[in-house]
Amino acid sequence: MADYVPIPGGRDVRGVRDGPEEVDSIVVACPPHPQQGGSRADSRLGSVADALAERSIATLRFDYGPWDEGRGEVTDAVAACRWARERYDRVGLFGYSFGGGVAILAAPEVEADALSVLAPAATIGDRDVATAVAGIGVPMQILVGERDETVEWRRVLEAARERGATVERVGGDHFFVGQRDRIAETVTSWLAAELA
Repeated sequence: MADYVPIPGGRDVRGVRDGPEEVDSIVVACPPHPQQGGSRADSRLGSVADALAERSIATLRFDYGPWDEGRGEVTDAVAACRWARERYDRVGLFGYSFGGGVAILAAPEVEADALSVLAPAATIGDRDVATAVAGIGVPMQILVGERDETVEWRRVLEAARERGATVERVGGDHFFVGQRDRIAETVTSWLAAELA
């Protein structure tokens, strides 16, 4: 069941809460770049939300407010996590591509219990995502496509590896065509274990 959710804060941010009612855990899912068609309807976010629902974990997928060069988008992710924290015992944070970079930048500002990112961008606006990895104090998972030439992920991967994150390189490019179920299962299994 999906419930539409306005996210409180200073920006116009709207989300949809997927999954079973009366659960203790939720994952906030940050979408890809809004100026390139990224939204809460992204198929990778949807696949992860479906897989989480099967494990009795809710998902909050949201659309960013008006474009703000990455600054406002990080603020939106923080606001979404705060909304989730007020309602759930355990909160995970997930992001894909631009959303992966946003999630990494937001993580030190929120009380998430775990962070999983898929093909994260190395920069968001003028902020260096790889440098921000060092400030993350929760368990972290990063998955990248070995043939991904869409975003520069290598520095983020190395920074995550240095801090002891769970790192997985999979075949495929940035879009993980034909692998969405496999990726969703990998992300979901890890998040479910961390949020248990």
